[in-house]
Amino acid sequence: MFQLRRVLHVRKLLTRCYQDNANVRIGCFSGFWGDSCSFAAQQLVRKGNINYLVGDYLAEVTMSILAAVKAKMPELGYCPDFFEHLAPVGKQICDNNIKVVVNAGGLNPKGCALKLTELLKTFGLDLKVAYVTGDNLIERKEEVTSDSPYKNYPFNTLNCYLGAEPIAVALEQGADIVVTGRCVDSALVLGPLIHAFNWSMSDYDKLAQGSLAGHLIECGAQCTGGNFTDWEKVPDFSNVGFPVVDVDCSGVFTVTKPPGTGGLVSFGTVAEQLLYEIADPLCYALPDVNCDFTNVRLEEVSANVVKVTGAIGTPPSPYYKVSATHIDGYKATMMAPMIGPKAAQKGYLNAMSNIERCRKLFSKTGMDDFEEVNIECLGSGSNQGLDPRASDAEEVVMWCGVRHKDKKSTCYLGKGVSWFQHWNGARLHYDVRRPS
Repeated sequence: MFQLRRVLHVRKLLTRCYQDNANVRIGCFSGFWGDSCSFAAQQLVRKGNINYLVGDYLAEVTMSILAAVKAKMPELGYCPDFFEHLAPVGKQICDNNIKVVVNAGGLNPKGCALKLTELLKTFGLDLKVAYVTGDNLIERKEEVTSDSPYKNYPFNTLNCYLGAEPIAVALEQGADIVVTGRCVDSALVLGPLIHAFNWSMSDYDKLAQGSLAGHLIECGAQCTGGNFTDWEKVPDFSNVGFPVVDVDCSGVFTVTKPPGTGGLVSFGTVAEQLLYEIADPLCYALPDVNCDFTNVRLEEVSANVVKVTGAIGTPPSPYYKVSATHIDGYKATMMAPMIGPKAAQKGYLNAMSNIERCRKLFSKTGMDDFEEVNIECLGSGSNQGLDPRASDAEEVVMWCGVRHKDKKSTCYLGKGVSWFQHWNGARLHYDVRRPS
């Protein structure tokens, strides 16, 4: 196991080329922490004919969750689900020389790598693990925020988005598994491509194509039919195929999925993922390259195979993007089914009555009011902006959410529900979720 402490901005060009410039196949088994059980990794390893297995675990909110965990158990702060995903395929990864790249390290890449190394030994697997640090800036908070309007914010996480270069360096140094903390999602794919094809860090068009390949599969099955607008065209969601990119040394690639799986890879599924969270398609800013996606072409070359070309790259900004989180109050929710005439009106009245009870308790104890209250009656059109009090629906689910700066105050929401004062047609099946 070894650590990469910083990005190496000048890389030695290697004399060898990956498998005589054979295409590289990379499969992504996870789009966020909790996205998939171990079957996704098993599917890609056993059916995907892949060279690299990658997994994205870190949504922005995940950093806050990991910070809360690490505050209670300092040895954690990473995503332990990764071990569960890797265990069933560890031997095949070793036997087939499949490299693994994940950002499951979260706030503690070293701890994740150490634990993984222990587990690999118990499996009898001789795999070299590298971990990348340098993204966590919390100890440099005053320096980083000195000229910022957020100077006095009580941040509990402060992480810059690293790029693909340290991943490529780790692979060059012999890593079988690379564990990172916060990095841009697409770097999990671009790093292996830089390593495999010996791309220069100034080959901006190739870097842009590699980043696009990473962007298209970083959310897992979201580009193979998940969340697709025309969902009814997608077969067999229960056996959805996870995405694979097949990339050549010029950066041109196809998107596909393992044979014999459900889901769909089409112009539409890939196009929707292409537009996901890119903001400015003329300048999708990443640590390694600024990408222009306005000339990208998608071509369905066969069933469940889409060819992608046309990304253009320019030099990146000298700055890193930083993601920061801080505790900003607490929230609680409650839900209850309502059945019968004027169900939505009863649901709304039930929720508001509970809110008013809480407010009376606040006034007696000197507490401030809720910072935010949201009431919806699902099934009445409230999610479409309609007033539930004007609905004639006879079956709804009342949902009420509150926010307060004081944790104790949000817990009053549940206490109000426990009072046995219901309207006829209210089912006694409450789901009250309190802050932890």
